[in-house]
Amino acid sequence: MKNRQMRIMKSAILLLLITAGTVTGALAQKDDQAKAILSQVSKKYRTYDVVKTSFTYTLESPQANLKETQSGTLIAKSKTNKFKVTLYTKGGTKTQTIAQELISNGKEQWTYLKKDNEVQVNDVNNSDDALNPAHIFTIYEKGFKYLYTGESKVGGVTYQNIDLTPTDDKKTFFKVRLMIDKVKKQIYSALIFDKNGNKYTYAMQSFSPNANVPDAVFAFDVKAHPGVEVVDLR
Repeated sequence: MKNRQMRIMKSAILLLLITAGTVTGALAQKDDQAKAILSQVSKKYRTYDVVKTSFTYTLESPQANLKETQSGTLIAKSKTNKFKVTLYTKGGTKTQTIAQELISNGKEQWTYLKKDNEVQVNDVNNSDDALNPAHIFTIYEKGFKYLYTGESKVGGVTYQNIDLTPTDDKKTFFKVRLMIDKVKKQIYSALIFDKNGNKYTYAMQSFSPNANVPDAVFAFDVKAHPGVEVVDLR
């Protein structure tokens, strides 16, 4: 039970970090250049109906002398608050197997833990501070101050760097550093600094706008998972 709870918590922490901007609150101390860049990103993203991405998630904990990376995919349909997040077990891409999935059809949300062959079902939380991966690419729109810190070049690609600071000082993190592809106007990575000295990096590996995704993707199929235990928490 303890290991299962830790895996669920790890998923929740990941989602909290990559969707932290859903809190409400007036924005203050906006940097005009940062605002212009982020507005371009938002404008482009909102033209897409569905977005499909692959990503890596890296946790660095100096205190625990730990650095681990997981890969995953995200399919998001932000206009209807639908999403599917898949996290894979550690290892090379050829040996990847699903570790966890978080799925929402906009009304219900499923958390699937493959190792335990268990899926938890909850109603979607539509409050302002709810976790919502469907809005990952517009995380900065609410609850942050932001500052443009210049450009950097990695692998021949020029990125615009923006630091976000939460307006709510009770958050467990104090800064999010975004790298934005200057040409594509897309968020490439988000580096989160928490107050305990840990760092979490979400880095996009691929981005497919308006992917052809059937609506059935945004619901958990019990029949496709023989013997799965359904825990209804509604």
